[in-house]
This record gives sequence, C-alpha cells and structure tokens, in this order.
Amino acid sequence: AAKGPAPHLKRTGSTATVKTMLLEWCRARTRNYQHVEVQNFSGSWGSGLAFCALLHSFFPDAFDYDALDPSARKDNFALAFATAEERAGCAPLLEVEDMVRLPVPDAKCVYTYLQELYRCLVAKGLVKTKKR
Repeated sequence: AAKGPAPHLKRTGSTATVKTMLLEWCRARTRNYQHVEVQNFSGSWGSGLAFCALLHSFFPDAFDYDALDPSARKDNFALAFATAEERAGCAPLLEVEDMVRLPVPDAKCVYTYLQELYRCLVAKGLVKTKKR
C-alpha cells in the first residue's frame, strides 16, 4: 500500500502530477462557490474562503457559507480549520495566526494541509478513489 501524506492519489507520475491532481480536485469541489477561484496553492487560499468552500462541499450543514465575509480572513480560517478537525478528523497542521500574518499563504503549507485533508476525507469514505 502507498504511504505518505496522500496515499490515495495515484502515484503514476511526478510530484507535479500529484499536485495537479490535488489542485484539480480542489477546483472541482469549489467551482460553484462565490468568491472562490482555485488557481494555485497560495493566493487562491488567502481569504480563507477556499478552505471554507471545500469543507462546505462535504459538510453543508456545518455552517452557512453564504453568510461568510471574504474580508474576515481570521474568522474564515478559524471556521475552516475547526470544521476540518471536528468533521473530517484533520490534524490542525496550520495555525490561523500564521495564515493571516502573511498576505499570501505559503504554497507548501497549503499543499501539505490539503493533502492531509484529502487523506482524512478518503479515510472517512467521503472521497471515492479508483481501485488499482
């Protein structure tokens, strides 16, 4: 069995391939959410709304996405990370304070967190993966 941060992403190619697949998955899950356009692992996540949208797509009863304010970055990150921990069992790998300190989140940190979230959602049976 594959090991590592996202064992269920098919490892047929390079790290760039896995990153592209994860980015496409995030883009597909958040496509219809207002104020969210996932293009990368840094600036696209800066308001916290992309994290909220991704989690809301799995847990629509957790919070009212339409009530969120794009400028309330700290609140958005706090809501997303708490929801990920409570509902998906995702380890709190990112700190809200670290996310709001920088105008653009660190891409490696965001990527690592999204790998962990993906892994947790797969483990809960919320993301279906292709059998090898």
